[in-house]
Amino acid sequence: MPHTLGGDLVTHRTVGHPAGLPDDPRANVTEPTPECPVEITLAALHGRWTTLVVRELLRGDRSYSELRAALPMLSDKVLSDRLAQLGEAGVVERDRRPGWPPRVRYALTPSGHRLGPVLQALWDWGAEASARDSGAEADCATSSLR
Repeated sequence: MPHTLGGDLVTHRTVGHPAGLPDDPRANVTEPTPECPVEITLAALHGRWTTLVVRELLRGDRSYSELRAALPMLSDKVLSDRLAQLGEAGVVERDRRPGWPPRVRYALTPSGHRLGPVLQALWDWGAEASARDSGAEADCATSSLR
Protein backbone atom coordinates (compact mmCIF):
# COMPACT_ATOMS: atom_id res chain seq x y z
CA MET A 1 0.00 0.00 0.00
CA PRO A 2 1.48 3.42 -0.92
CA HIS A 3 2.30 5.84 1.88
CA THR A 4 0.49 9.15 2.01
CA LEU A 5 1.23 12.48 3.59
CA GLY A 6 -1.69 14.88 3.68
CA GLY A 7 -3.47 12.77 1.06
CA ASP A 8 -0.59 12.97 -1.44
CA LEU A 9 1.30 9.87 -2.51
CA VAL A 10 4.76 9.81 -0.97
CA THR A 11 7.57 7.84 -2.59
CA HIS A 12 10.73 6.73 -0.86
CA ARG A 13 13.92 7.78 -2.52
CA THR A 14 15.78 4.55 -2.05
CA VAL A 15 19.02 5.81 -3.54
CA GLY A 16 19.91 9.47 -3.15
CA HIS A 17 22.48 11.46 -5.05
CA PRO A 18 23.97 14.86 -4.28
CA ALA A 19 22.39 17.75 -6.12
CA GLY A 20 23.49 17.98 -9.72
CA LEU A 21 24.03 14.26 -10.25
CA PRO A 22 21.52 12.28 -12.29
CA ASP A 23 19.04 10.21 -10.32
CA ASP A 24 19.39 6.47 -10.27
CA PRO A 25 16.47 4.86 -12.16
CA ARG A 26 15.74 2.78 -9.04
CA ALA A 27 15.39 5.92 -6.91
CA ASN A 28 11.62 6.42 -7.05
CA VAL A 29 9.46 3.60 -5.80
CA THR A 30 5.89 3.81 -4.60
CA GLU A 31 6.30 1.30 -1.78
CA PRO A 32 9.25 0.73 0.52
CA THR A 33 11.08 -2.54 0.16
CA PRO A 34 13.25 -4.37 2.69
CA GLU A 35 16.32 -3.36 0.64
CA CYS A 36 15.42 0.34 0.84
CA PRO A 37 18.10 2.19 2.87
CA VAL A 38 15.39 4.28 4.55
CA GLU A 39 13.59 1.13 5.68
CA ILE A 40 16.86 -0.43 6.88
CA THR A 41 17.56 2.65 9.01
CA LEU A 42 14.02 2.75 10.39
CA ALA A 43 14.17 -0.98 11.19
CA ALA A 44 17.40 -0.47 13.15
CA LEU A 45 15.72 2.29 15.19
CA HIS A 46 12.39 0.48 15.48
CA GLY A 47 10.64 0.40 18.81
CA ARG A 48 9.69 2.79 21.52
CA TRP A 49 12.68 4.17 23.46
CA THR A 50 15.27 2.91 20.96
CA THR A 51 16.35 6.40 19.94
CA LEU A 52 16.78 7.34 23.62
CA VAL A 53 19.11 4.39 24.17
CA VAL A 54 21.14 5.46 21.14
CA ARG A 55 21.14 9.05 22.41
CA GLU A 56 22.62 7.95 25.72
CA LEU A 57 25.29 5.87 24.01
CA LEU A 58 26.19 8.78 21.73
CA ARG A 59 27.39 10.45 24.94
CA GLY A 60 29.81 7.57 25.59
CA ASP A 61 29.89 3.92 26.54
CA ARG A 62 27.71 2.96 29.49
CA SER A 63 27.07 0.06 31.81
CA TYR A 64 23.57 -1.37 32.03
CA SER A 65 23.04 0.31 35.41
CA GLU A 66 24.18 3.67 33.99
CA LEU A 67 21.68 3.32 31.16
CA ARG A 68 18.93 2.39 33.67
CA ALA A 69 19.76 5.50 35.73
CA ALA A 70 19.75 7.74 32.64
CA LEU A 71 16.46 6.26 31.38
CA PRO A 72 14.45 5.51 34.53
CA MET A 73 11.16 5.32 32.60
CA LEU A 74 12.30 2.14 30.81
CA SER A 75 11.63 -1.22 32.36
CA ASP A 76 14.48 -3.72 32.58
CA LYS A 77 12.80 -5.86 29.91
CA VAL A 78 12.48 -2.98 27.44
CA LEU A 79 16.07 -1.84 27.98
CA SER A 80 17.37 -5.40 27.56
CA ASP A 81 15.25 -5.87 24.44
CA ARG A 82 16.43 -2.58 22.92
CA LEU A 83 20.09 -3.35 23.61
CA ALA A 84 19.69 -6.81 22.03
CA GLN A 85 17.87 -5.32 19.01
CA LEU A 86 20.55 -2.66 18.54
CA GLY A 87 23.24 -5.32 18.87
CA GLU A 88 21.60 -7.47 16.17
CA ALA A 89 21.37 -4.40 13.91
CA GLY A 90 25.11 -3.74 14.34
CA VAL A 91 24.50 -0.44 16.14
CA VAL A 92 25.65 -1.41 19.65
CA GLU A 93 28.41 -3.68 20.86
CA ARG A 94 28.56 -5.38 24.23
CA ASP A 95 31.96 -5.51 25.91
CA ARG A 96 32.27 -7.92 28.83
CA ARG A 97 35.18 -7.01 31.05
CA PRO A 98 36.97 -9.67 33.10
CA GLY A 99 36.72 -9.85 36.85
CA TRP A 100 34.17 -10.26 39.58
CA PRO A 101 31.50 -9.06 39.58
CA PRO A 102 31.16 -9.32 35.81
CA ARG A 103 31.23 -5.91 34.18
CA VAL A 104 29.59 -5.20 30.85
CA ARG A 105 29.83 -1.95 28.90
CA TYR A 106 27.67 -1.00 25.95
CA ALA A 107 29.04 1.22 23.21
CA LEU A 108 28.03 2.31 19.76
CA THR A 109 29.77 0.69 16.84
CA PRO A 110 31.18 3.00 14.13
CA SER A 111 27.91 2.38 12.29
CA GLY A 112 25.98 3.37 15.41
CA HIS A 113 27.93 6.61 15.74
CA ARG A 114 26.86 7.54 12.22
CA LEU A 115 23.26 7.63 13.50
CA GLY A 116 24.07 10.77 15.52
CA PRO A 117 23.46 13.21 12.66
CA VAL A 118 20.38 11.21 11.62
CA LEU A 119 18.84 11.56 15.09
CA GLN A 120 19.79 15.23 15.22
CA ALA A 121 18.09 15.83 11.86
CA LEU A 122 14.97 14.02 13.13
CA TRP A 123 14.96 16.15 16.29
CA ASP A 124 15.44 19.36 14.30
CA TRP A 125 12.61 18.48 11.93
CA GLY A 126 10.31 17.58 14.83
CA ALA A 127 11.15 20.80 16.70
CA GLU A 128 10.37 22.86 13.59
CA ALA A 129 7.11 20.99 13.00
CA SER A 130 6.12 21.42 16.63
CA ALA A 131 6.89 25.14 16.52
CA ARG A 132 4.83 25.50 13.33
CA ASP A 133 1.91 23.61 14.84
CA SER A 134 1.93 25.19 18.28
CA GLY A 135 3.82 28.42 17.73
CA ALA A 136 6.31 27.46 20.46
CA GLU A 137 9.67 25.69 20.64
CA ALA A 138 9.45 21.97 21.31
CA ASP A 139 10.12 20.88 24.87
CA CYS A 140 10.69 17.16 25.27
CA ALA A 141 12.78 14.71 27.21
CA THR A 142 14.98 13.90 24.24
CA SER A 143 16.08 17.50 23.66
CA SER A 144 18.72 18.40 21.14
CA LEU A 145 21.71 16.11 20.83
CA ARG A 146 24.04 19.08 20.57
